[in-house]
Amino acid sequence: MQQYDMVIIGGGPAGLAAAVKAKEEGIHSILILERDKSLGGILNQCIHNGFGLHTFKEELTGPEYAQRFIDKVEEAKIPYKLNTMVIDINEEKIITGVNDVDGILEIKAKAIILAMGCRERPRGAINIPGSRCAGIYTAGTAQKFVNIEGEMPGKEVVILGSGDIGLIMARRMTLEGAKVKAVVELMPYSGGLKRNIVQCLDDFNIPLKLSHTVTKIQGKDRVTGVEVCKVDEKLRPIKGTEEYIPCDTLLLSVGLLPENELSRKAGVRLGVTGGPEVDERMGTNIEGIFACGNVLHVHDLVDFVTEESYNAAKNAADYIKGKKVLEDVIELAAGEGIGYTVPKFIHKDNVQHGILVRFRVRNVYKDSFISVYFDNNKEVHQKKRVLAPGEMEDVKLTEEMFNKYPNCKHITVKIEGV
Repeated sequence: MQQYDMVIIGGGPAGLAAAVKAKEEGIHSILILERDKSLGGILNQCIHNGFGLHTFKEELTGPEYAQRFIDKVEEAKIPYKLNTMVIDINEEKIITGVNDVDGILEIKAKAIILAMGCRERPRGAINIPGSRCAGIYTAGTAQKFVNIEGEMPGKEVVILGSGDIGLIMARRMTLEGAKVKAVVELMPYSGGLKRNIVQCLDDFNIPLKLSHTVTKIQGKDRVTGVEVCKVDEKLRPIKGTEEYIPCDTLLLSVGLLPENELSRKAGVRLGVTGGPEVDERMGTNIEGIFACGNVLHVHDLVDFVTEESYNAAKNAADYIKGKKVLEDVIELAAGEGIGYTVPKFIHKDNVQHGILVRFRVRNVYKDSFISVYFDNNKEVHQKKRVLAPGEMEDVKLTEEMFNKYPNCKHITVKIEGV
């Protein structure tokens, strides 16, 4: 059985950043396991720009951003195994993987960082009536076809869901000569960043149909069109609002799910995001197993993935070196209007540099406040002009706040003044 101090599952942006930071923290026995044929993860197919403004203070494409970290991994001589599928992790931190060089391999790690990313929700999860005809793809699959394989999925396109991948693919398909008939969104607001709505839809006169959904897919061998309906407040189709849109391709951008089958096998407790519940160190309930990036919660900017991965790697390195934290923890609760918080728990003895809490709101709120309560004491009350589910928010909790309430048991983040 091979042994390493730190094993990182996933060679995408989270895993690469964690490996680089761990090496900087003095951990030399590191191994990255990646199931694809190259490092970089999903960034390899994200050829649009907008990456790196926070991390490198310049605008990069996805492959350029990934390459910066791949170069650092190579310079630091951090070993990695490609085409390696991890099939099991147990609570003793023994990893079982398989590839065509080693066959089945077992690796014992002192610390594990989960950085497996996320996957797209497929057609089967949303139950649209229609035959199993060709021409239906997730937006990420279509992105890989166009940007990696050089193949066009279709010529006349309808996109269901206005998440960032769907918006970006609306622009990409248009630039490649396809006609994007509409982007259809179930909710009364877009699930993507405001800048993507402007740059990918408005700039190309692509209609965005809010409070609509696809209720039927037409076509036997290939999609010939879709039926679109308006929905009511309970998201049920309204009879009499049916509209037929002829098309040969339907792209699905209906949400991302953290990739957590391995986390479950390791006994990691999962939260409302589908990702692990972690403390301020990015540590899970299994000692020595940490998580970061989209496997934890879906991010809108890769720069934030990098920040989170640095944090996970630093604390994993401290764990390997023997640093302990006290069991006295404060639980964070997602109050009114808040979907979740990361972290979920905070160790009282580990707040010297403050704690950055990231979260997403449940709805669109205008001229409202982000409030934070230490037990029943309001300590933060930040005015926000607009809050939307498509954009991740954060709030900084300082050491002074924790010192002010030494007996605090619960911290609640909520939206007020709506």
